[in-house]
Amino acid sequence: MRVKVCGMTDMDQVRQLDEIGVEFCGFIFYPKSPRYVFKHVPATEIKKIKGHINKVGVFVNAYADDILKTVDDCGLYLVQLHGDETPRECEKISSYVTTVKAFRLSESDNILWKIKDYQDVVDMFLFDTEGAGYGGTGKKFNWEVLKGLNIRKPFFLSGGIQPDDTDKLKLFAQDAVAKDLFAVDVNSRFEITHGIKDVQKIKNFVTDLKTV
Repeated sequence: MRVKVCGMTDMDQVRQLDEIGVEFCGFIFYPKSPRYVFKHVPATEIKKIKGHINKVGVFVNAYADDILKTVDDCGLYLVQLHGDETPRECEKISSYVTTVKAFRLSESDNILWKIKDYQDVVDMFLFDTEGAGYGGTGKKFNWEVLKGLNIRKPFFLSGGIQPDDTDKLKLFAQDAVAKDLFAVDVNSRFEITHGIKDVQKIKNFVTDLKTV
């Protein structure tokens, strides 16, 4: 199972994550976020990151031209759209770079209806917890609402995943919906402070998750 660690602000920690086998690191390009990466490092430093880890840019209701410029400036591999982007806006971006559309889910959502207009215009989905505002809440949503669904597109599972969730994730991976599970997305539950991770916790999590 692949792992994405989001909200990175320290480039040395990104290199450490690469060494322990994390496949994706997320940089938040939303100025209102406490993990807004440009408060900490310039685009040139992000672009210098090499290795096997894939750089993901997280955007909220940003202009497409600004997103595509950031993709080039930072050498991003994926774009994650976490706002209220329309299918047409998503399509413009996904024609240039692999694009993930995030959805914040509640217990009562008709998920297949919610994602249907985006099926043909993005490459992947991400399912997160519904909350006030945009971005991570640190709260887990009820993964049960996904069980049995046919998502028909690779998806990231997010929303308050914590260090001791590996057994629950392995159980979830046995459900039919998990044929489309692409990666799990972790953030605040692995932090020391905003944007600074507890790398040892992540290492333990990755090791446990990938042990059959």
